[in-house]
Amino acid sequence: MYKTYAEVKAAMEKGQSVKDILQSYLLAIEERKDLNAFTEVFLDTAIKKAEEVDQKIAEGKAGRLAGMVIAIKDNICYKHHKISASSKILDGFESIYSATVVERLLAEDAVIIGRTNCDEFAMGSSNENSAFGAVRNALNEDYVPGGSSGGSATAVAANLCTVALGSDTGGSIRQPASFTGTIGFKPTYGRVSRYGLIAYASSFDQIGPFANSVEDAALVTEIMAGKDEFDSTLSFKEVGSLQPTPLKGKLKIAYIRETLDSDGIDPEIKQRIEQLINCLRADGHELIPVSFPYLDKMVPTYYVLTTAEASSNLSRFDGVHYGYRSQDAVGVDATYIQSRTEGFGSEVKRRIMTGTFVLSHGYYDAYYSKGQKVRRLIQDKTNEILAKSDVILLPTSPSTAFKLNSVKEPIQMYLQDIYTVQANLAGNPAISLPIGLHSNGMPFGLQLIGDHFEEKKLLAISAYLNDFC
Repeated sequence: MYKTYAEVKAAMEKGQSVKDILQSYLLAIEERKDLNAFTEVFLDTAIKKAEEVDQKIAEGKAGRLAGMVIAIKDNICYKHHKISASSKILDGFESIYSATVVERLLAEDAVIIGRTNCDEFAMGSSNENSAFGAVRNALNEDYVPGGSSGGSATAVAANLCTVALGSDTGGSIRQPASFTGTIGFKPTYGRVSRYGLIAYASSFDQIGPFANSVEDAALVTEIMAGKDEFDSTLSFKEVGSLQPTPLKGKLKIAYIRETLDSDGIDPEIKQRIEQLINCLRADGHELIPVSFPYLDKMVPTYYVLTTAEASSNLSRFDGVHYGYRSQDAVGVDATYIQSRTEGFGSEVKRRIMTGTFVLSHGYYDAYYSKGQKVRRLIQDKTNEILAKSDVILLPTSPSTAFKLNSVKEPIQMYLQDIYTVQANLAGNPAISLPIGLHSNGMPFGLQLIGDHFEEKKLLAISAYLNDFC
């Protein structure tokens, strides 16, 4: 079983073909199909690509990702392959183009093995809101893997692929990484093209990788990143190599006191992070306690703004242009109403209605406009902290993974994002690293937030802490 790309390359040096490596992953997917990590395995095209890469290796023309097997979240387009965002509303839809990230990975000879299950339209924190059923945690199938990119997290945790792509709107890469003991990386907003990503909230969404090593996350991000004429929000800043390099000198690490003083954080997670802080301080690094007065404002601000954007983005799924159409509807109005009622799940409908409300006449200024102002305060405070430190350290999640069907209240589920939404509201790069195993047997992660477009620095610190931990 291959956990990292380094292991894949070592196997290839010993004579294993890319097709052999792919077959081992395909066998693992079949053996662990009860995890429900994949909505579809691209068997034919994956085998064909593996054979092409083997030929290119023989000719000495292989790309930088030759032998890497990658899964993509079911909201990232791959030409001539189905995509559904794990929703009934896109039943049977096939993409006519590939996302920029997919094209760049294929160009470097990655093999795309399939699309992974997720919360419908990336709306959820447990991967229980999917038309294809809940995903199970690879480490204990009675537990959730986190969401919304739970299928991708589980696929990497169970070694069903080398790397998997997810999308992160408010923590949907980092939280499931914490729950599954993997590494989850969200680049700076505007670093990686969103072209070909089915939008949830356009000013928040960002594509990023799950991996079992910081080096793999860095390599895949480096290849995906950079300017793209199809995404006008993308930065023109040069990417360069993102591979972690040895640190020079001691670090200045800010940690947010409120995240550790909160009543909601699990005592074992708090204890482990405080232990890490003390160890880093003893090693000569400067650990700076800082106050972040907007912690309790972040989740409400996030849900006001993202649901507003979702209300607009999801209006295109109407039962008329493509995807699911109600068979019982008669007339135009009924087609719209019944198709959307039957096609969308309850959580997606809840967020569309919430977003429509906050954008409505009489409530726009009270909610949406105010949410934008609070977002700016959060951005400014985050920038202020990072002006005086290398990274911000905080928990990824206040708890470990919870049992399937154990969280019933939407608000309780939304609070799973309390530590992760800051990076999305502010647009900063952020990563979750596995740092401990709880007494309940489940892993949990440490989160680091870096400065805008400082992925290389953040990944170097991450690699250091991953070994230091």
